[in-house]
Amino acid sequence: MLRTLAMAAVALATMGAAAPALAPKPLPPVPQPYLGDAAPDSFKILPPAPVVGTTRYEADRTMFLSTRRLKDTPRWALARNDDNGAGLIKDLSCALGVELTAQSAPKLLSMIPRIARDASRATNLPKDIYRRQRPYLVDEGPICVAKTDFLSKNPDYPSGHVTYSWTVGLILAELAPDRATEILVRARAFGESRLVCGVHSMSAVEAGRTNGAIVVAGLHGSADFRKDLEIARREIAAARKAGPAPDPVACAAEAELLKSPY
Repeated sequence: MLRTLAMAAVALATMGAAAPALAPKPLPPVPQPYLGDAAPDSFKILPPAPVVGTTRYEADRTMFLSTRRLKDTPRWALARNDDNGAGLIKDLSCALGVELTAQSAPKLLSMIPRIARDASRATNLPKDIYRRQRPYLVDEGPICVAKTDFLSKNPDYPSGHVTYSWTVGLILAELAPDRATEILVRARAFGESRLVCGVHSMSAVEAGRTNGAIVVAGLHGSADFRKDLEIARREIAAARKAGPAPDPVACAAEAELLKSPY
C-alpha cells in the first residue's frame, strides 16, 4: 500500500511539473441571512428543554420507545427520505401541486438558503445552551440514519430540521394560500419524521414548530424579505399554471401515508 501511494505521489508530482498549475475556482458566495442579529431571541421565547424527573421528559422517552415499532415500515422510509433537508422543496411538490425548478422559481430558490441561515441561527443558540442529548442516547433503540459521532454531539432541543421545514412550509402556505392545508400537513410530517426516525424528542419537534413561527414573524419585519416574497409569489402563480405537475400516483400514496403520522 505504501509503495502504491508513493508511486501515485510521484506521478502526481510529475504531472504537476509538466503542466501549468490551474487557478482554483472561486468559492460561491455564502448566502446572507435576512435577519442576522435583528432576529427575535428564540432562546428567550422557547420553553426550556425538559429535564430529568419532569412530565415532559418522561413523555419524550415514552414517545421514542413507542415509535421504534415503525422501523422498516413505509413511514420509516419516509423519515429516512426526510432526513435530507435539501430535498424539502421537492418533497413539497405534491402539496403545492407543481414541481419547482431553478427556471420556474429562481427567486424563491435563491431565498431558501438565506431563510435556512436564519432558521439555523434560531436553532443553534438554544441548542448550544441546553445541550440536550438526543433520545437514542438516553434509551436504546434503532434510528433511521447512521449513529454518527457528529449526530451524537449535535444537541436535540430544538430540532433544526423542524425549524427549517416549518419555516419554509409557512412561507409556501402564504404564497399559495389555496394549498395551505396540504402544504402544512406535509411540512408537519417532515418535522414528525425526526420523531419517527428517533433522532429528536417530541418536545424538540414541538419547539421546532414554535421556532419556525418565530423565524417567519421576524422575516416579515425585513423589507428585503418582503420584497423578495412578492417576486416569489408571482413566480409560484406562473409555475402552477405552467407545470409540471408531480406524479399523481406517488402523491396519492404520500397522502395516504400522512393520514397516520406515527
